[in-house]
Amino acid sequence: MSSIIELFIISPPLFLSTIFILGLLIGSFLNVVILRLPVMMERDWKQQCCELLELGDSSSNNEKENINLVTPRSHCPKCKHQISAIENIPVISYIFLKGKCSNCENKISIRYPLIEIVSGISVVIVAYYSGVSTQTLFALLLTWSLIALSMIDFDTQYLPDDITLPLLWLGIIINLFGVYTDIESSVLGAIFGYGTLWSVYIIFKLVTGKEGMGHGDFKLLAVLGAWFGWQLLPLIIILSSLVGAIIGISLMVFKSHDRNTAIPFGPYLAIAGWISMLWGPHIMSTYLNAVT
Repeated sequence: MSSIIELFIISPPLFLSTIFILGLLIGSFLNVVILRLPVMMERDWKQQCCELLELGDSSSNNEKENINLVTPRSHCPKCKHQISAIENIPVISYIFLKGKCSNCENKISIRYPLIEIVSGISVVIVAYYSGVSTQTLFALLLTWSLIALSMIDFDTQYLPDDITLPLLWLGIIINLFGVYTDIESSVLGAIFGYGTLWSVYIIFKLVTGKEGMGHGDFKLLAVLGAWFGWQLLPLIIILSSLVGAIIGISLMVFKSHDRNTAIPFGPYLAIAGWISMLWGPHIMSTYLNAVT
């Protein structure tokens, strides 16, 4: 292992190429997580409700099929053709198959290779700025988690506890060793991150009688606070609001979104958190120098 690390240190192009390929492969797996985790959650909720109400098993035959992140194998939703290993090479297989199922020629969504590309490019950027380090290792994990959370929230307006809660504890644990910040800043970041959006939620609900955001948003900001400390929370909140405003206004201008339809806030928090992870201290210092 040490020899591989030394090789990566002396050969940055090899390191970045390896990270890019790994990012594409993980991106392919993220597509599975994004698609299946909400289904698994909904089935679990339905089962718990049935048990609580003593309704018995009301699942359909399709719902009784065992689904997790490993089984069944990926297949075409139309003809059920199982995707072979050669058909599952990130990006390349999509291009080779011309975006269609090899069996029934059903169109494959362009979103799958796009997520793979986003995964590959984003982790290369992380690796370029952080180098061969412990920070890079954890930053890759957080990047992939944020991609999955963003897409799940975009699709379903869920931010699964199965992802956010382990990330929250991991952020605190790694900062026991000062990976990103000190432990005091980490714990306070988690507390203030959750408390800030919870307070906004309560005030908005009292004023309007409506729920302005979900509880998953509180937990996601708590995650970012636990990873990077309370000091970066103002920047994350400002950046997420800015990104959300730009995207929201753009959608309304191009009439592709009804202003009465809820827009998930999780993707904006994720983007802001990722930017802050890489350039947060630099942005903060540049701002402070500009105003002083």
